[in-house]
Amino acid sequence: MKWGVNAKKADEICCFNRHYAEHSGYAFHSANTSWVVGENEPYYDSVFGKLVFTAPIDRSSLDFLAESKAHGWPSFRDAEVNWDVVRVLPNGETITVDGVHLGHNLPDKKGNRYCINLVCIAGNPEQLL
Repeated sequence: MKWGVNAKKADEICCFNRHYAEHSGYAFHSANTSWVVGENEPYYDSVFGKLVFTAPIDRSSLDFLAESKAHGWPSFRDAEVNWDVVRVLPNGETITVDGVHLGHNLPDKKGNRYCINLVCIAGNPEQLL
C-alpha cells in the first residue's frame, strides 16, 4: 500500500463498509501516513489496483491539496475521475465498478466534489497477466 496507509483499515473501509470513512485528516495528520501530492498523479483502488483518479487536472497541486485539507479527505473533481471504473450511486456513495467503496460525492458551489478515503486509493497498479 502506498504512503504507509494501514492495510487493515483499508480492508475495513473499502470492502466491508457502505457508510463510514477513515477519520477526517487521516491523510494529513496520521503519524504513519506520508501522502505527497504530485502533478497528474495516478490513484489506484486499494483492492484491485484499478486507476480511479488522476489529479490534479485543471488546477494546481496546491489548489488540490488546499481543498483536500479544508475538507479533511482527498477531494477530486469530475475531470479527475476515471469514469470507466468509477460510479456514483444515487445516495452519493462513490464506488468502483467492482464494488470497492471509495467515499462520497459531496457537491459544493464549484460542482461535484468526490470526498475519497486515502486508504481506498493507496493501491498499486493492477498487474495484467
